[in-house]
Amino acid sequence: MRLKPGHTVGAALSRRLPEKRMIIQSDTGARFVRLSPFAQLSAICGATTLFAWTIFASAALFTDTIDTGGVRAEAERKQALYEQRLNALSAERDRSVQQARAAQARAGAALSEMSLMQSALLASEDRRRELEGGLNSFRTALHRMTGERDEARAALQETQGLLAQAEDDGQQRQTRVSDMETVISFLSEALETAGAERDRTVSEARRAEGRVSELLYEARLTDERNDRIFEQLEEAVEVSLTPLDEMFRRVGYEPERVIESIRRGYSGQGGPLTPISFSTSNRTPDESSARANAILREMDRVNLYRIAVQKIPFHMPVSGTYRFTSGFGPRWGRMHNGSDFAAAHGSPIYATADGVVSHAGWSAGYGQMIKVRHDFGVETRYAHLSRIHVRVGQSISRGDRIGDMGNSGRSTGTHLHYEIRESGKPVNPMTYIRAARDVF
Repeated sequence: MRLKPGHTVGAALSRRLPEKRMIIQSDTGARFVRLSPFAQLSAICGATTLFAWTIFASAALFTDTIDTGGVRAEAERKQALYEQRLNALSAERDRSVQQARAAQARAGAALSEMSLMQSALLASEDRRRELEGGLNSFRTALHRMTGERDEARAALQETQGLLAQAEDDGQQRQTRVSDMETVISFLSEALETAGAERDRTVSEARRAEGRVSELLYEARLTDERNDRIFEQLEEAVEVSLTPLDEMFRRVGYEPERVIESIRRGYSGQGGPLTPISFSTSNRTPDESSARANAILREMDRVNLYRIAVQKIPFHMPVSGTYRFTSGFGPRWGRMHNGSDFAAAHGSPIYATADGVVSHAGWSAGYGQMIKVRHDFGVETRYAHLSRIHVRVGQSISRGDRIGDMGNSGRSTGTHLHYEIRESGKPVNPMTYIRAARDVF
């Protein structure tokens, strides 16, 4: 008779794990427990499975711990490198600020020197014109006296001829001869006086011509010196304007549109940048005046840029020791609309541009938040503050302390959440900060 497979397995299992019986005795009685081969097999399999699972979980936990330590060390190393880069960029920014200020100081000194040189040139031009007028007068007088001298000589010759004829007339003409001699003596003295006056006039005319030559030489030297001053001024203005133009273009502003907008708001005239005019007539200004006015127009453009910089958020909202902890863009499956800066609790928060406070209080996940409305449709937001120092409707200036850093609202630690919005649309704040880093 053939056995079924189940009976075969059962028989083999009974040989390996024979049935066991256990007696459990207590105060109240005794209990009989029977352990079949299948029950023993199930207990052994369960214990083996639990032991294998314990080993596997321990190995996985150990491996995860090793991997996490490596990632953390790498993150700390990158953070240290990033902070070193930030310190280097900050030092470079300070050097650029010093160079820009030095260029502006040189431009102011050169402009003052140019004004003094232009005044001296105007005075020398007046003296030259006066000397030319006097020289022309001397030449006219000399020509007139030369003609009078020639006429006196002709009269003398005529008188001498008449005198020779009168000597033959005798005693009757003696009186007339005496009168004629008196006249001749007077004419001779007058002729000598005219000759001496002519000599003095010629000498003065020669001295005047020499002085005119000296003035012309001085004027030429002044023109050359002015050319060098103009070249230095033009170079200084260009060095100041070029990085400013580039800074506005980096953040999407057309420089001419910014300048025109600021000019409409500041339309007053007068002061040191008033156009120069060295002519009292309606003649076209000379080359020096045109160049000076062109430099003044460019310097006025620099001043308008300076005003615009105060109204656009190029400034950093924090200073001193801080860390850049999160940037603009997707984060954890959601859009992060600003940049995060971490520092000590209560660190000062500064306004990044001139503006008017439109919100100062609690705002859901932002916690304690300040909104500032600026020109050109720009708005800045400062969130998760611990304290607010401004009120709604208050006008603030760039660099004013408006709040303190905190951890209010939906936040994982003390930091500032900083946003810039253009016409209500969030943009990357670092675009503005990086654009100004090489200029200020």
